[in-house]
Amino acid sequence: MSAVRSLRKLSRAALLGATPRDSLPDAIEHVAKVHRAHHPRADLRPLRRAYMLAESSHRGQMRKSGEPYITHPLAVTLLLAQLGAETTTLTASLLHDTVEDTAVTLEQVRREFGDQVCYLVDGVTKLEKVDHGSAAEPETFRKMLVATGNDVRVMSIKLADRLHNMRTLGVMRREKQVRIAQVTRDVLIPLAERLGVQALKSELEDLVFAVLHPEEHAQTRELIRERHTRPDPLTAFASRVRRTLREAGITAQVLIRPRHTVSVHRLRLKRGQLGDCDFARLLVLVDEDADCYAVLGELHTCFAPLVSEFKDFIAAPKFNLYQSLHTAIADENGEVAEVLVRTRRMHRVAETGVIALGDPHAAEVADPAEPDGGGAAPPNADGAGERTDPTRPGWLSRLLEWQSHASDPNTFWRELRDELAQDLEITVYCAAPGGAGPAGGALPLPAGATCVDAAYARLGEAAHRCIGARVNGRLVALTTVLRDGDALQLFLEPGHGSPSGPSPEWLEHVRTPAARLAIREWLAAPGRGDADPQESAAATDRDGAPREHAPAAAEPPRGEPRPPHRGARHPEHRPARHTAQDARQNGAHRTAAHREQPVQYGENIPVVPGHPGTPVRLARCCTPVPTDAVTGFPVRGGAVTVHRESCRSVARMASAGRLTLPVRWEQGDVGCRVTLRAEAFGRPHLLADLTEAIAAEGAAVVSADVEPPREQRVRHTYTLQLPDAAGLPALLRAMRQVPGVYDVTRSVRRTAPN
Repeated sequence: MSAVRSLRKLSRAALLGATPRDSLPDAIEHVAKVHRAHHPRADLRPLRRAYMLAESSHRGQMRKSGEPYITHPLAVTLLLAQLGAETTTLTASLLHDTVEDTAVTLEQVRREFGDQVCYLVDGVTKLEKVDHGSAAEPETFRKMLVATGNDVRVMSIKLADRLHNMRTLGVMRREKQVRIAQVTRDVLIPLAERLGVQALKSELEDLVFAVLHPEEHAQTRELIRERHTRPDPLTAFASRVRRTLREAGITAQVLIRPRHTVSVHRLRLKRGQLGDCDFARLLVLVDEDADCYAVLGELHTCFAPLVSEFKDFIAAPKFNLYQSLHTAIADENGEVAEVLVRTRRMHRVAETGVIALGDPHAAEVADPAEPDGGGAAPPNADGAGERTDPTRPGWLSRLLEWQSHASDPNTFWRELRDELAQDLEITVYCAAPGGAGPAGGALPLPAGATCVDAAYARLGEAAHRCIGARVNGRLVALTTVLRDGDALQLFLEPGHGSPSGPSPEWLEHVRTPAARLAIREWLAAPGRGDADPQESAAATDRDGAPREHAPAAAEPPRGEPRPPHRGARHPEHRPARHTAQDARQNGAHRTAAHREQPVQYGENIPVVPGHPGTPVRLARCCTPVPTDAVTGFPVRGGAVTVHRESCRSVARMASAGRLTLPVRWEQGDVGCRVTLRAEAFGRPHLLADLTEAIAAEGAAVVSADVEPPREQRVRHTYTLQLPDAAGLPALLRAMRQVPGVYDVTRSVRRTAPN
């Protein structure tokens, strides 16, 4: 009712006409009084000049409610003044419709009020339907969000403007009411939540609820009215809390904070039945942060706390600047009361959000109440020298980034609503790709984001080369959902050549519009994403690498350059890669052949002392090489099978009573054989790069096996002939340096127990 009375007062004052030149017009006297309560030394002259221009410009215009149009900018300005907005914001709010609905121009506003006021007025001015057609609304919001990225006061004015329009929505046609309420629900209420302006957000929710769900709204209002007919148990509860804190020597103010209509409705849906204590919460206000925890300690000592209801948003603030302690306590009668504990500063920020922060461009101003409405430089539209203050939160930076890639208004409108529907945010710590450890810069993401989202948020289009990730030191699939506080390290394929690009399946897991738009843009390019799946499968190995000798179907799309094969610079390496390909096609036959005959080694061959000429076989389960500690077991035919002493088979056979023979290494003239297992992220050309690295170290590929990929990871197993066992460490290092390879080990086959 007070808002209605204030509006009527403003309406009557607006009809009184001109006032003496130097006096304050009656219509803004109430606004000035509220403004001076927050900013005692504010200069009111810009407000007077802005009102005079707005009143003369809107003179003769009427609202659909029948009131003079000037009452609307006055009501919007009063709302912002009540929230503590500074003079520049109030000046712009008085003028926010002049450029859109009257003959006033932006140049005139700039000339009379300065660049900042002009920027704010321009930010909230709608685009004309004549020029933009059906795209006028989404493009208006795009323009407004871009302006908000440089000065968040633009959105503050828009939210107050929409709140007053929602208050007077009843004079509109029903279908228009629904359309406006839906846009308010999908876009403006989430924006108010993210900017922390709870005072506007709560009332907007109730007004939208009444329009879109009138029956549920009426039922909830009836519940609240019924509750008011009974004594409030929270009154006695609050008295006990005050007494407890007073006895503990803690200075605090204890208030009963009623829930708004939508909050009661949500709680009823969650709990089913509401008790008398569920219609409000206790709010405890203190002076210092430490006092919040002192209050919490007293409450949990003198009452029974509900541990599951405790949340500490002081140590870990919400992404919209909100800070408070949440808890619930029960008395001896079982009555449960929810309690919010915060400082007065936290309360002001919780209610008004970024509005409480004042001018985001004022640097090191001693008194934030000083006027700021004149000749400051305009915000930097191109983002140079970007601020680090909290008025540019991570979600807004992400939004501004991806909107620049959504040229289609419908795509932007759809993605904007999806982005704003995600009402929680997490922070992960993302290392630079290829970094030695997981530590890195903080990266804010919406809850439910995956490693793919993080890659595009951190790297942009370079994320097309992402092939794997490590979270908290463990290798994971790129589609893994991240949690708050995770340490993330991304792995990229080599930077030269065309990237292999994202998988279409990534679209099923990404949450951020930036990632979705980038992936869709890549897949929509000519020759991508529309190839026949069977042809694609035929053109690649099981690890995702294009086959060296594939048919024409494996050719790259027309117009796309073929990625250069690194082996082409070394013609002598081609036989090694060819050997690996042949081994994969005929591996079963080769493996069988090697099992049938003993392997004879010359250089550093194992011999059994006291048994000259005894045939010796190297066990295929552990493939020992010179300098390994080994032991032998006699087998059929008089031969001796040599195992590494650390092999599991040795312990199993020794426990079974098998005879062991000592074995030592002696100099020979042929070389040694070893089996290595490479773990890697699947990518094109991985097999070629690995065999090239092997050939560069002088090793020959005897056989190779590539297991089918699992979660974008592959395992390659190579049996290699080395000219000298001393070259094994260098070979292991060379294979580990191949991009995408994260581990290379000596292969140890698991044998089943007898």
